[in-house]
Amino acid sequence: MKTNLAVRYRIPMLMAGFISLVSGMYIGLARLGWQLPLPSAQFALHGPLMVCGFLGTVICLERAVAIGERWAYLAPLASACAVLLLITEVFITGAAPSAGAALAATASTILVMVSIKIFLRQRELFTFTLLLAALCWCLGCVLWLYGFNPAQVMPWWMGFLVITIVGERLELSRFMRPTYGSKILFVLALLLFFAGASFASLGAWPDFQLLAASLILMTLWLIRNDIVRHTIKQQGLTRYIAAALICGYAWLLVAGIIGVSLPQLYAGSSYDAFSHAIFVGFVFSMIFGHAPMIFPAISKLKIPYRPSFYLPLILLQVSVLLRLSGDFLYAANLRKAGGVLHAVTIMLFILVLAVSIIRNKNKSM
Repeated sequence: MKTNLAVRYRIPMLMAGFISLVSGMYIGLARLGWQLPLPSAQFALHGPLMVCGFLGTVICLERAVAIGERWAYLAPLASACAVLLLITEVFITGAAPSAGAALAATASTILVMVSIKIFLRQRELFTFTLLLAALCWCLGCVLWLYGFNPAQVMPWWMGFLVITIVGERLELSRFMRPTYGSKILFVLALLLFFAGASFASLGAWPDFQLLAASLILMTLWLIRNDIVRHTIKQQGLTRYIAAALICGYAWLLVAGIIGVSLPQLYAGSSYDAFSHAIFVGFVFSMIFGHAPMIFPAISKLKIPYRPSFYLPLILLQVSVLLRLSGDFLYAANLRKAGGVLHAVTIMLFILVLAVSIIRNKNKSM
């Protein structure tokens, strides 16, 4: 029996996710060299707040709404509480983020349980893929909890986000009816990713070449099998979503090429370019594309499509291009400009969605 949680209880968890987003962006700007009041010891929290606090909470909420059972909301609740603990421990008390990390690991474990139930309910390749994505998050959180460095944890958190998005696109690719051979190729890409992530986690400064090769293979598979090749020819929201997806695939391919081309990624240059091509270029392009569908499902607020959606999407691509240019040209000012444009673009996107919601409410009154 479905016992979905009322919207009024979901909103505080969603708000905690947005608090984590703003906090993560603030730390990210401080790491880039902007003169913001923040001890350098807190720089390492940028990744956990963005991945676990913001994206983890939103993905857990989306999955809990989909399964429609109240126990599943323990995952976003734990993730939201992790955000509050991380901010309290580090920003206020100055303590190590051990309790926050433990709660993030708890949230990821519950998401694995939710994903197992979804897979048992619908035994398809895409539900199995979503289960693997949840396992990636869980592995990353456990490594973080046990003191592994961010470069060793990030391969698994990359897998959480990339494989989650790929799994959701795989669900829609069923309309394209991929062949048996195509599905085998997709499974090989997943195996290659897990091998690459495992290899990347072994060293003090990991080698991402194998992982990057899997990203290239996944991207080429998506380009060949995703319905985006057809939806880009349509109009309105459908075309906007397709444009966002194409931008995301382009950045995932760029990240794969960077990782394969360079035997060792260096902090502050090629590693920054590789990771942000994925986390900002790919992931946020996908968020911009899917937000008009995801957030109404969570909040029950309609977000009608408007042409203004394209403005933050375009600015996002410019911001990533600026950042990557700064990374490879060793131009700190370009990298800083790209970073601040990331934050401005994300806030602008939230504003554009809010205006769309308000106008729709006023129109219906």
